[in-house]
Amino acid sequence: MQTKIKIKKGDIVQVLSGNDKGKKGRVLKVKRDTYRAIVEGVNVISKHTKPNSKYPEGGIIKEEAAIHISNLNVICPETGVPTRVGRKLNDKGKLVRYSKKSKNQQEIK
Repeated sequence: MQTKIKIKKGDIVQVLSGNDKGKKGRVLKVKRDTYRAIVEGVNVISKHTKPNSKYPEGGIIKEEAAIHISNLNVICPETGVPTRVGRKLNDKGKLVRYSKKSKNQQEIK
């Protein structure tokens, strides 16, 4: 049984622990089966590659590696601080995500 992942592609998140603690970035991809996400500019690794069609020169390539969801926290778009995410029905009957930290609980997009 899987738990609900409250981070989506396109969210701005902050890293809570690890070497990149405190860094902020946009989520590029969420891997639901392993509970990991790839965040832009966070957890950058050096990868050695042979020459191929994508990289004709080959060599060392820097790219982002996945980071566990538990080490990420969504940034509230209104206040700019890390917050937990809740879900509620809006007036149209659709489930929307909202920031639990902000007082008026604005919708997170």
